[in-house]
Amino acid sequence: MGQLKINHNMVTPEIAKNLVDVCPFNAISYSGNKLDISSACKMCKMCVKKGGGVIEYVEDTAIEIDKNAWRGVCVFVEHSDEKIHRVTYELCGKAKELASVTGHSVYALIIGNNLDAKAEKLLHYGVDKVFAYDNPAYKNFKMEPYAAAFYDFIQKIKPSSVLVGATNLGRQLAPRVAARCKAGLTADCTVLEMKSNTDLVQIRPAFGGNIMAQIISPNTRPQFCTVRYKVFSEPKPTADAKGEIIKMNMPTESLLSCIDIISTVKKPREVDISEADIIVAIGRGAMSESARKSASELAELLGGVVACTRPLAESNIFDAKHQIGLSGRTVKPKFIICFGISGAVQFAAGMKSSDCIVAVNTDATAPIFDVAHYAVVADATKIMGMLIEKIKEAKADVQ
Repeated sequence: MGQLKINHNMVTPEIAKNLVDVCPFNAISYSGNKLDISSACKMCKMCVKKGGGVIEYVEDTAIEIDKNAWRGVCVFVEHSDEKIHRVTYELCGKAKELASVTGHSVYALIIGNNLDAKAEKLLHYGVDKVFAYDNPAYKNFKMEPYAAAFYDFIQKIKPSSVLVGATNLGRQLAPRVAARCKAGLTADCTVLEMKSNTDLVQIRPAFGGNIMAQIISPNTRPQFCTVRYKVFSEPKPTADAKGEIIKMNMPTESLLSCIDIISTVKKPREVDISEADIIVAIGRGAMSESARKSASELAELLGGVVACTRPLAESNIFDAKHQIGLSGRTVKPKFIICFGISGAVQFAAGMKSSDCIVAVNTDATAPIFDVAHYAVVADATKIMGMLIEKIKEAKADVQ
């Protein structure tokens, strides 16, 4: 990454005026005989080309690191009550795949209290070593002690890559630890690949999903990334536990926190479309009240849930928790049927890994047909009515 350098001794009012005019982002200003570049700069370098040497682009000097000193792919283990979040198992499977490229080990980092059973369970998912910070002070999630333990693990073990679930907890904790390590973090990755030199290729949608950005951190370690639930496949656990559990300790002062948890209240269980095996998804082409009622009826007959696209969530027709896509939830059901959905990249990125995708749209050129396994060019409302009728008939015959 480079930066723009202003040669102030060359600046004149005439040159300054030309530079202010040439900037397409209005990032250059001239006031009090001083030329300045604001954060609105998009590094297009137009001022460098047209400035006659007044503004220069200077490349930062890359600091070489010893990559051999950083080894292993680590998965942060998220858990609550007696359960490990399933995104952890998905990341363990991906970590094993990545580690096979470099021949490194797979680590799991778990922080909490009474962790023996959970740590043992992780050894059935391809983890070579489980590092456990087990202390009553970690019973409830508190940022300061959790971040301190996470950072302590990185300083002592030096993993090359760290994978964290893009959950509410993970999105709070991972950036804080990455900042302590003076390392970058790529959020909401959809694809991860490993190079033989241990550089982690982190791929995620950018610019509203219009491109897929490939991000690497060749001069910093560890490499942090977060991944949403249901992006990767969960591996099957092995019958035998292979690996070892290593107990980690921290100084007492590092367990202190400015937060005291007086009590905790369990949140009422809500419909989670990420967990659904069957989804009926509707978009703008099926947003009428009658279509929505038909979608709900169809979902009930199929034993599934109703989901939607971003426009329906933004119009407050559906709660945002029912939205599929980059700004919503990532889903991976066994069966999803999409009614009246064009299939923008943002939506497709959130459901394209589904086992079976059926799309119904009047537009034969709709992008949704590029990811669908079965395409139906027809009116969504009519198809919903036909499906409801046929399923009712089939159920009546069984009874």
